[in-house]
Amino acid sequence: MLTFEDVQNAAQRIEGTAHRTPVLTSRTLNERVGREVFLKAENFQRIGAFKFRGAFNAVSRLTAEQLGRGVAAYSSGNHAQAVACAAALAGTSAVILMPADAPSTKIAATRGYGAEVVSYDRYAEDRAALAARLADDRGLTLIPPYDHYDVMAGQGTVALELIEETGPLGALLVPVGGGGLMAGCATAATVLCPGIRMIGVEPLAGDDHARSLAAGHRVEIDVPRTIADGQAISQPGQLTFEVNRRLVERFELVTDDEIVAAMVFAFERLKIVLEPSGASALAALLAGRIEELPNRVGVVLSGGNVGLDRFAELVGKGS
Repeated sequence: MLTFEDVQNAAQRIEGTAHRTPVLTSRTLNERVGREVFLKAENFQRIGAFKFRGAFNAVSRLTAEQLGRGVAAYSSGNHAQAVACAAALAGTSAVILMPADAPSTKIAATRGYGAEVVSYDRYAEDRAALAARLADDRGLTLIPPYDHYDVMAGQGTVALELIEETGPLGALLVPVGGGGLMAGCATAATVLCPGIRMIGVEPLAGDDHARSLAAGHRVEIDVPRTIADGQAISQPGQLTFEVNRRLVERFELVTDDEIVAAMVFAFERLKIVLEPSGASALAALLAGRIEELPNRVGVVLSGGNVGLDRFAELVGKGS
């Protein structure tokens, strides 16, 4: 099982390589929601998203033999870039399976870090099975995007840093795709802040975690069609769900329009760019989705990897 000590050890491994990202505050936001809000800005992390933390922690634990053979991963974009960057820093090669409709900026960035990109159809093919075969055929070490203890521990350093800076929080809102960020953050936050309310946020079309928590077991849905491509997951991870079902109070849902509104708010008021997945937790707060929030609330802004044309298209509709 993932432990608080795992997250602490991950923090030591990534220190000096991963960025210690800023915690942003906004008087306008506080007044609007009637709470003191602390925003952990992972859009300023290496590769533009929190994913670098978990990828680097996992790669840093590989043996010399494994590094000599190379690594593989599957991702719609941010984990792809994270593994590619971590592999380059470790002096090894990376092969990344990415959906054919992944944002072109994320594909280009992944190749820019030196990785080989292999495409697949996310709506017709099983990416985990494809990646497992690819890794087996080439003798590579597979680093999954979330269902991996070293990855989860690395992501948990987001909450560790946030609470070290802010002090105790009453609630933490976290975007959820496969559940690795939430599992790591919940493992850290519930130790540092006993009684904290851990609230995951999913796009309305991708409510697999909400359904799974209600059912008491993992529920699979069709691959969701949502602007939040980083959260377009059909089922919670096996390892991540075992953590999250114990530690997460609820999973809240937000619409694509609410996500866009949060992107617009972040751009106009915070002067930062968020990708849709990166804005979903903020969207839940702004839309008033969570009732009776405590006075001190943390929100993870998980990433900012969105191309100029796509950003303009989305926020233009929401402005």
